Amino acid sequence: MAYLTLNKTKLNKNFQFLKSMFDDSDISWGVVSKILCGNRMLLGELIDLGVREIHDSRISNLAKIKEINPDIQTVYIKPVSKRNVAKMVKYADVSLNSELTTIRWISEEAVKQGKMHKIIIMVETGDLREGVMGDHLIEFYSQIFELPGIEIIGLGTNLNCLNGVMPSTDKLIQLSLYKQIIELKFNKKIPWVSAGTSVTIPLMLHKQLPKGVNHFRVGETLFFGVDLFEEKVIDGMDGDVFTLFAEIIEMQEKPLLPSGTLAANPQGEVIEIDEDLYGRSSFRAILDIGLLDVDPKYLIPEDGEFEILGASSDMLILNLGENPKKYQVGDVVKFGLKYMGALSILNSSYVDKVVSE
Repeated sequence: MAYLTLNKTKLNKNFQFLKSMFDDSDISWGVVSKILCGNRMLLGELIDLGVREIHDSRISNLAKIKEINPDIQTVYIKPVSKRNVAKMVKYADVSLNSELTTIRWISEEAVKQGKMHKIIIMVETGDLREGVMGDHLIEFYSQIFELPGIEIIGLGTNLNCLNGVMPSTDKLIQLSLYKQIIELKFNKKIPWVSAGTSVTIPLMLHKQLPKGVNHFRVGETLFFGVDLFEEKVIDGMDGDVFTLFAEIIEMQEKPLLPSGTLAANPQGEVIEIDEDLYGRSSFRAILDIGLLDVDPKYLIPEDGEFEILGASSDMLILNLGENPKKYQVGDVVKFGLKYMGALSILNSSYVDKVVSE
């Protein structure tokens, strides 16, 4: 059976790198745990690092975090649906919001539960996912800051989440100015400008982060050590916290081209024939993992001498050429993972998860 490992030593190295960086700049931060898909064992490893604030987009995952350690500050990081407001208020201490109606529902539920629920107002800064338009922000704030059961603790934004718009110093300065305007107009303190996600870290590394930004929400860089501006691992961090291991379940020398009448495969693809390959063969390996678990485009073969040919629902097909490494049935093949690949595999109940040193 295929399995995924999380290397706790490398995860700790990445955590300590980020913690030191944020501590030196007096910036608060929390870890985005959604990639772990609520796996209790892996969440426990995260909490054991010393994380005291965890963000997730699934309420059930926040519930597990509270079961493991109720003192962790939990943050719900997407707009909540009406039917889930009560559960969200129960398990999330903080939520990111951009809808007036929703915040009123949260206020009513917080009062019912006898809680003070904290809110970060999300502001649109160009990527066109969630967020209040800047021109409407003052009016928006005026309608919610006195609601019972609600405490506005920050203004936030998300970039590079939908249309690929990258953060910039100018955009983050604008968000900080919104905070100052609101504080002056309403005589209310807003503690956080939560403009930092993994994609914002390069601005910090290059000392281009405006001083007003004082809160980060970090997932991808913690688990992959990546600079998302340059798409490379940051010096001092590790990019291979996760490793996928898949077993060879068939090994045969086969023609390079299929034979017979061709139609679309189950993924809707029609194979194009390269006539130069007629009469040629290679060794093909079938691995015990497939599209049900991960899209092959998110896999990074550790062995650069083979090619991923494709996948069906439960099998991954490799072209090993002349098989110079002498792979056999029962051997295990290793892969690094891109973020979306790790997310898919961690969400698959068919792939075992293992913590390694």
